[in-house]
Amino acid sequence: MNVRGRFLGTVIVLFFCIMCCMSFAAFALETGTYTLRKSIEEAFSNNWSLKAKAEKITQSEQVKKQARAEFFPKLSTSYGYTRLSETPTIDFELPPPAPGSSEFPVGTRDNYQWKGTVTQPLFTGFALLSSYDLAKLGIDQSRIELSLEKLNLALQVKEAYFAILKADKALDVAQKAVAALESHVKVAQNFYDVGMIPVNEFLKAEVELSNAQHDLVRAQSGARLARASFNTVLSRPIEAPVEVEDILFYKAVACALQDYLPKALKNRPEIKAIDLAIQQTDQQIRLAKSKNYPEIAFTYDYIKEGDDMGVSGDEYHDASRWEATVGLSWTFWEWGKTHYAVREKQSLKKQLLHQKRALEDGILLDVKNAILDLEVARKDIPTTKKAVEQAEENLRVSEERYKVQATTSTEVLDAQTLLTQARSNYYDALYDHNLAKARLKRAIGEY
Repeated sequence: MNVRGRFLGTVIVLFFCIMCCMSFAAFALETGTYTLRKSIEEAFSNNWSLKAKAEKITQSEQVKKQARAEFFPKLSTSYGYTRLSETPTIDFELPPPAPGSSEFPVGTRDNYQWKGTVTQPLFTGFALLSSYDLAKLGIDQSRIELSLEKLNLALQVKEAYFAILKADKALDVAQKAVAALESHVKVAQNFYDVGMIPVNEFLKAEVELSNAQHDLVRAQSGARLARASFNTVLSRPIEAPVEVEDILFYKAVACALQDYLPKALKNRPEIKAIDLAIQQTDQQIRLAKSKNYPEIAFTYDYIKEGDDMGVSGDEYHDASRWEATVGLSWTFWEWGKTHYAVREKQSLKKQLLHQKRALEDGILLDVKNAILDLEVARKDIPTTKKAVEQAEENLRVSEERYKVQATTSTEVLDAQTLLTQARSNYYDALYDHNLAKARLKRAIGEY
């Protein structure tokens, strides 16, 4: 009995250990450090808009299959019953020597008919072919829309990712400012206690510390908000913990417009989409022109008739018969309706060509704007980095002078403010540089 109890106890302990390990692994996975690549991949996997765009591709493929089905024969059937008011007859004049007339039945009052029909279009003025080509272009259009959605989402992920890094740097700057001011207040407190400084100088140091603590609270809130925004973009729980790899550094890139413009005009999904729209318009023009032609179709009917539901024939109806017909229909005059429809589509094509030129100008501006932002950051980063080094040295000298009462607390506080601002400017320049690179990638159709 004791052995059995110990065995059950061991099993229970092992079970709880396994569950704890699984929970820890799940937690580690959830809270693992995100790289930029991993962030984009997870956004692509989870984003609801991308899933909706993928479904649109499936819909377009089904539309293409529907258009292809129009080329093949159509099978249909019908069954009907007709009840006449009286039996159909024919008057027959009798010849001499028994002159007069007589009625002879030529049908039945009850008439049943079953018909099976095969219809095959032979010529539709290229309407079926145009509709099929439009459906194929619709698939390409849906795929381009998915690519465009991915491109925009990748930029949103990068913006959210760099926003976390910027918020963390701002938090770090605020924490360092609070720590420095706390140290300064202690020194000022000691000087005040021994009567070396007036009370207003000590109070000024405490006020600056309070302001720095206020800025720290705001920086902490900003860091939490940046993570919530990041989680939202990746379709994660808004309160899920997030740690990201710090890649907020400077890496020089080419800043020549001619290096990027051809690639942008080639890769941008917006250009591909409008080119496809122009191709679709060409097919719409051909579809509209199809009304100028007659339509020719072949029809085959297999018919069974009779005076009962079994349609097995009777003395007035054959048990079965068939009919084959080649028919032509042509609406050749509609007061210019087809002509105006063609002109409408031709005007639409011109509109799209104008929009393409405007889009190309807009792409040029996007690339130019991103390059200018990169140039600004390239010039700002060395300047702001040097400013940080100078501000750190300035604060060190001011603190040493204050300790020997060679200067006032105001100089130390001003030096701390300058350092805080210099650090903020430096990290802002790094953020702007990385964001400009991300937007340049978006401008040339890459992520």
